[in-house]
Amino acid sequence: MSEQNLLLIDGFNLLSRGYFATSYGKSDDQLAKNDQGEYINAVRVFFQKLFQLKRNYNITHISVAWDGKREDTARNQKYSFYKAQRTGLPEPLIDQYRLIEKILARLGVHQLAVPGFEADDIIGTFSTNWCTQNIGKAFIYSNDHDLFQLLNASTSQILSKKKQEIVYSLDSFQEEYNISPTQWVDVKALLGDPSDNIPGCAGVGEKSALPLIRQYGDLKQLFKNIDILDASYNRYKKKLVAGEETTWISRELSEIVTNIDSVRDINFDNLIPQWDEELILEEMGTQGIRVKLK
Repeated sequence: MSEQNLLLIDGFNLLSRGYFATSYGKSDDQLAKNDQGEYINAVRVFFQKLFQLKRNYNITHISVAWDGKREDTARNQKYSFYKAQRTGLPEPLIDQYRLIEKILARLGVHQLAVPGFEADDIIGTFSTNWCTQNIGKAFIYSNDHDLFQLLNASTSQILSKKKQEIVYSLDSFQEEYNISPTQWVDVKALLGDPSDNIPGCAGVGEKSALPLIRQYGDLKQLFKNIDILDASYNRYKKKLVAGEETTWISRELSEIVTNIDSVRDINFDNLIPQWDEELILEEMGTQGIRVKLK
């Protein structure tokens, strides 16, 4: 069987980065539009990157994962403060999301949003199922470091850094952090995430969270040994005791779901893109978008 590689795109991550990179310092009236008057500044970036990724990584299967409505997610239903501080997205960005959905459908590219879940959970379920079946390599395209917890011997994450693209592998992660990806969620639980309104453990920062998990393995062992904590962490003892509850809540919010039944039931053959070059050029031309396929 020929090589099979799965590409999982964090849809709003790519869309948002493309939008803000091309709209900085511009009013809505200055953003690129097609002949139909539709905004396309982020659409151009989205599809150029999609075609580039497929070409560069010999991709055979693709799915674009979209977040469900924030207020409908299981996380937000249980903890109303989760991401509550986030403001609405700009209307031109939302309009382009809808346009991208339509174009993906016409090109035969698989895309998915699951009520109650976020894009990370869809990506987590697809990548885990793909690797369990030992089909081939999986590439996650996103700059969200939360997804590091999904890395393994056959799953890597493609990151944009300083105008360069790097494939961040299991080896890359272990070399940088000296823990396993499965321990990453415990580090994140201690740190919290202000951008998602995840509290973490107050007073425990980057200098201590990673070393604590390195030494104790996980949160369960850390809190089990809190009374005999290594002397080098004495100044964090009271903070850990006071913040245990918020730390466990933060872990619950940070852990990516990898077993959504409706996603596991999808046949991977449905993720094989149905486009051909003529269809791409025709569709992109209709939208006033120039693309490079080679």
